[in-house]
Amino acid sequence: MQMPQIRMQSQSAQLAIQTQPSYQSIQQPKADLQIKQNQATMTIRTTPGKLTIDQTQAWEEMGIKSVFRSNQENTQKAKQAVLQGIARVSREGDEMLQSLKGRNVAAEQAARKANPPPSKTYITYIPSNFSVKTHYQPGKTEIRFIENKPVIQARTQKPIISYHQGKVDFSLKQHNSLKIDFVK
Repeated sequence: MQMPQIRMQSQSAQLAIQTQPSYQSIQQPKADLQIKQNQATMTIRTTPGKLTIDQTQAWEEMGIKSVFRSNQENTQKAKQAVLQGIARVSREGDEMLQSLKGRNVAAEQAARKANPPPSKTYITYIPSNFSVKTHYQPGKTEIRFIENKPVIQARTQKPIISYHQGKVDFSLKQHNSLKIDFVK
């Protein structure tokens, strides 16, 4: 005995997909930047140094003196010479009184005056060490800076963005089907 058979043939549906990708572009224009820098101001203030040289003692030791100093010294020497002269005359007068005792005082005095002791000579044109006095007061320098801050002006630019949207297309490439046969 033959049994009837059912034969089925099926075909699935097929889809077709087409895509177009999206893309994006971004452009960033440069910022507009302006910088202005003024020069710094510098001031310099100096106090000059001061050198003082006192040569008075050196000149005096060389015999070169001021009129006032010369007059003062000559006056002092004259007073001393007068006092020494008075003392000598007084001493010689006292010695003359000794002549009464048989002493030849006049000859002794004449011999002393005829042969005076040698005068002392000095080299006076060379001043002594450290006879020139110096004093130095150093100068001062003061430097000041006044800085000027920079002036910055910046203008930003917005970015340029473009976006293209993608697409997806669906289509039916193949329809589904079902075929049923009866075979006896």
